Amino acid sequence: MGEILRAENISKTYQAGRVVVKALNRCSFSVERGEFVAVVGRSGSGKSTLLRILASFDKPDEGKVYVEGEEISGLKGKKLAQFRQEKIGFIYQDYSLFPEYTAYENVLLPLKIAHQAVDKEQLERLFEELGITDCRERYPDEMSGGQKQRVAVARALITSPQLVLADEPSGALDSHAADALMQLFEEINQEGQTILMVTHSTKAASHAKRVLFIKDGEVFHQLYRGNMNNEELYAKISDTLTMLTT
Repeated sequence: MGEILRAENISKTYQAGRVVVKALNRCSFSVERGEFVAVVGRSGSGKSTLLRILASFDKPDEGKVYVEGEEISGLKGKKLAQFRQEKIGFIYQDYSLFPEYTAYENVLLPLKIAHQAVDKEQLERLFEELGITDCRERYPDEMSGGQKQRVAVARALITSPQLVLADEPSGALDSHAADALMQLFEEINQEGQTILMVTHSTKAASHAKRVLFIKDGEVFHQLYRGNMNNEELYAKISDTLTMLTT
């Protein structure tokens, strides 16, 4: 299917007072088109920093990021904005919905920013598939956490991005809503959508096709689903995380 994303020797250091934190240390990996990849690791392992760099919200100190063969680390201004609009759908952990906009208006926002026409048939199908048709005229404070997360997913998908990046998407959800969201991710992945998800949840990661483990800012290990079901992959992830801590 071909490579859609590649991180080459990504390094990032932060200064916190007198303390220097090496968040990423020559981190390298690639993602094939149509993959569903989960990135897991302990708190402070560098996974959220990595996601922000992949989404071009932050820049690496060293290394390069390629999306569909284009090196994005040096993009600026209009070219950077165009890249984000056309290539990336980002799902925030805290939803990041605008409280003064309805669910419908929040989802349409990326199209308005990109000056793209609304495909009403696609929009209705997206709301129906995500189970949020009844929420379309509600404001964020009138929705449950699961509903807000699904609205955030719809907003990320409305521009038909090449790649969906998700930052702890189930982190603020109860177990039922989290399971439903991961099932949704499996479904859109089966339809061809490429997903890279950062998560601390072993259960969420067990829905992916491949799991990358980050330790001390580097990709330490990876697991492929192969013929494993979710329960079997969950056990493998748990075993690997135990190994990482010892």
